[in-house]
Amino acid sequence: MTTALMLMQAGYAHLAGKPDFADLRLRCREMLFDYNNVLRPSQKMEKTALIKKILGKTGENIKINTPFFCDYGFQIETGENFFANTGCTMLDSGGIRIGDNVMFGPNVSLYTVEHPLDAQLRHAGWEHGRKIVIGNNVWVCGSVVILGGVTIGDNAVIGAGSVVTKDIPANSLAVGNPCCVQREIRDEDRRFYLTTYIKND
Repeated sequence: MTTALMLMQAGYAHLAGKPDFADLRLRCREMLFDYNNVLRPSQKMEKTALIKKILGKTGENIKINTPFFCDYGFQIETGENFFANTGCTMLDSGGIRIGDNVMFGPNVSLYTVEHPLDAQLRHAGWEHGRKIVIGNNVWVCGSVVILGGVTIGDNAVIGAGSVVTKDIPANSLAVGNPCCVQREIRDEDRRFYLTTYIKND
């Protein structure tokens, strides 16, 4: 299993239906069942402890609203102050690395896993993964899909409903299907928010 797992983590094709891989996914699903269905919202300490057990590495402060789904869990790393709203899905066989102060809106999906275009290879059970990397201070709005192999730079904002198929540079506002950079995020955006939406007493 060690060799097969190392191949998966290196991004090479593997037969995900093999019992050892299935056992790893089952272990994750058992913990997710408790996280999503057993622990109450008021049990904050228990929920935090369990999500830290499910994921490979996290910051001290992490909150993932339920329901949440991932394949393996140990292939996911998050930084400090990570928040994911309800309905988040992370198919993490290819690895997912998330920086500090990242926010996900509801129903965000990260798909690192890919299957062969060839039908015979696909039906045989082959699959491979490509890593997703999300930088610091990124806001991913609701119902965004991020595909394997994508890197999103620091301070980027991904608009709602986008399908991210290619890298997004830092300090960018990007939106669409496929997701494209609309413009750079500027100091004017901060000033506009402060003067428009924040009222002093």
